[in-house]
Amino acid sequence: MKKILLFAILISGTSQAQMFETPNPTRIDTLKGSNTEFRNFWDVKKYDIVLESNFEAKSIKGSNKISLTIEKDVLNPVFQIDLQSPMKADKITASFPIVDKKVDGDFIFISAKKKFKKGEKYTIDIDYSGNPTIAKHAPWDGGWMFTQDKNGNPWMTAADEGIGASIWLPVKDIWSDEPDNGISFKIITPKDLVGVGNGKLIKEENLGDKKSWLWEVKSPINDYSIIPSIGKYVNFKDTFDGEKGKLDLDYWVLDYNLDKAKKQFEQVKPMMKAFEHWFGPYPFYEDSYKLVESPHLGMEHQSNVAYGNKYQNGYLGRDLSGTGIGLKWDYIIIHETGHEWFANNITAKDQADMWIHESFTTYSETLFVDYVFGKADGNKYLQGLRGNIQNDKPIIGTYGIRNEGSGDMYPKGANMIHTIRQVINNDEKFRQILRGLNKDFYHQTVTASQIQNYFSEKSGIDLKSIFDQYLTTIKIPTLEYKQNGNQLTYKWTNVVPNLKLPIRLADGQELKPTEEWQTATLKSSDELKVDPNYYIFTKKL
Repeated sequence: MKKILLFAILISGTSQAQMFETPNPTRIDTLKGSNTEFRNFWDVKKYDIVLESNFEAKSIKGSNKISLTIEKDVLNPVFQIDLQSPMKADKITASFPIVDKKVDGDFIFISAKKKFKKGEKYTIDIDYSGNPTIAKHAPWDGGWMFTQDKNGNPWMTAADEGIGASIWLPVKDIWSDEPDNGISFKIITPKDLVGVGNGKLIKEENLGDKKSWLWEVKSPINDYSIIPSIGKYVNFKDTFDGEKGKLDLDYWVLDYNLDKAKKQFEQVKPMMKAFEHWFGPYPFYEDSYKLVESPHLGMEHQSNVAYGNKYQNGYLGRDLSGTGIGLKWDYIIIHETGHEWFANNITAKDQADMWIHESFTTYSETLFVDYVFGKADGNKYLQGLRGNIQNDKPIIGTYGIRNEGSGDMYPKGANMIHTIRQVINNDEKFRQILRGLNKDFYHQTVTASQIQNYFSEKSGIDLKSIFDQYLTTIKIPTLEYKQNGNQLTYKWTNVVPNLKLPIRLADGQELKPTEEWQTATLKSSDELKVDPNYYIFTKKL
């Protein structure tokens, strides 16, 4: 979770901007965000990464062996590797003859002069070093953190969802290509510090006054999830009896926070039970579940969740819903773990569809509350999040240029999903759709249309216009009506053409508004009241 606008929303209130700018993409934008001719002919299979940091110099160095498979026949291709300035590639070799290497800003272009055939396997090895961009306000801006814990010990990590993993690591930095066979990740630290990576710890090795920590991820992993955490960590473990057997729970926290962590992390097991109920098995049993204390608020790094909520409930002690319900649980534990299903298991191919990550994960908070505290509290919490919606610009961004849509992808996107849940009007069917998504798109990258079509197909309801309404416009459906006793005249305004959004009144009566005036006889003469679980407005004329 990059948490694009949560602080801004909290302090600025709600705006109703009716105009928004469309990005004017540059060549650099396209190279960063599109599956160009330099990317579309090869598929990453594995990264073998080595990393060593220097706290005093605020520098890093290491290597990455990129194992790849050719996807189609191609003659004399050019491979694009991303490594953002001021980081530098010190040495580049490959298992094929390289005829030219060119650095162009944040990109390395490797030219080969031969015919590559579909299915062939190769490797590219890059040694890298430099002083990576330092994050000023992680995780929002992205970059490295060279900080200290309260005892003065070095504490280092990175956060790079928006800016890209290539801020520190040479990779194919596009969401649509994950290393199918995972990664190995060796972190070299001073002997009195610990290096925590993704997946499971395979080997510790003493190297004189240094130590190496070798981690392994067996599953596909998005580049921005590959994160080292280096500090004065201690470890404690547990297990969760889940749908696929015993899941290893692995916790790495600063030594002086051990007792706090043991108490706060008791929330993990009931959370896992809730999420497996709604979404299906945790997607990375083979890689374990891990919480790692971080100097920033938190991020959803796969099997390596960054935790910085200071061992308190809420969002840094606040309730984003304003209902009090958000203070019953630790926002960062719940939200960032929800991303293991939506962002890490199911990953959007393009950053413009980041709503697939954030809308479903924000809604996972409601489903957690629903499961643990009851449906009434879940509904109340979700409705409370509406106070954070800005309606400033569409939730879907511009494709092909690493462009994110509105921060409304969090609260508004969650309310969209809740509205769709009301339309389906069958919680078991809704639950099976969510579980089906995580099964049928297991460890895959997806498009918005795939997710939307899946919901329509499995629900048996055409939901396209509802997705379009909330994702591509800033207009909230408004039910205009006139009421005379129990006689109602009503229609939709502020909607996309032919919006198919049936609604229920608080007493259960159903209406199917269109953009044309309709009439209905109500069950009583009481003032019209729409079921508040729909995210719509009403306007009496």
